[in-house]
Amino acid sequence: MTKKRATCYLLPEEPCPLRTVQNKNSIGKVMFLTAVARPRYDENDLITFDGKLGVWPFVKETRAARSSRNRERGTLETKSIIVNRDVMREYVCGKLVPAIQDLWPEDDVGRTIFIQQDIAQTHVLPTDEAFLHAVAETDLDIQLMQQPPNSPDLNVLDLGFFRSIQSLTDCRTPTNIKQLIEIVQEEYDGYDVNLLARVFVTLQPCMLEIMKDEGGMGYKIPHMNKQRLQRERRLTTALKCDAELYQNTLSLLNQMIIH
Repeated sequence: MTKKRATCYLLPEEPCPLRTVQNKNSIGKVMFLTAVARPRYDENDLITFDGKLGVWPFVKETRAARSSRNRERGTLETKSIIVNRDVMREYVCGKLVPAIQDLWPEDDVGRTIFIQQDIAQTHVLPTDEAFLHAVAETDLDIQLMQQPPNSPDLNVLDLGFFRSIQSLTDCRTPTNIKQLIEIVQEEYDGYDVNLLARVFVTLQPCMLEIMKDEGGMGYKIPHMNKQRLQRERRLTTALKCDAELYQNTLSLLNQMIIH
């Protein structure tokens, strides 16, 4: 497993790594459905909910049609599948919703759970009948919401989580799809819960900066010294929003709706 482009830092006497593929446009890859939530702590800062709901690869098991030097005919092989709305609906209803039902903290039962997704055409619609039926079989209030377009800073997965998991996976140098899936699962399970909690805190100042920029993206992600604040047990899970900024944002939204 490799990438089209890779940066390597080598000592003067080290040889450049050999990377060979038949076609750079046919490099094996796997898509994953990943879900995380804000971790929860008790009054003693002990983790009561790690926020890891699951990571599921979009793959299928097929038997090899013919023999080769690498495997015998009939050997089970792991292959990627094309993700469309039907596949995404199957994963959301059959994997994500049951995971939320099993893992969601009891302290939050009764509160609305929002599943945020971007506006890709393959994603399930909030009014999808199969999704609503799957939610109705649980005792939770689960709703789908769409991420605003062209706004990666409003997605916690894009605020460092995906990049971190990818970096950790690259260090393990998987050689096939099956190894890649196993490594991603291991890195996801072993991911530092405190880092995940800080990502959710980063999301809030991004929201505030977007409001100050009247919906624009011309800002830098603010630094809060979250690691130091968390070490001193002063890291808050909810930032305050200025009342004037809140009212100005509402007025701007109303003007956009009217026009």
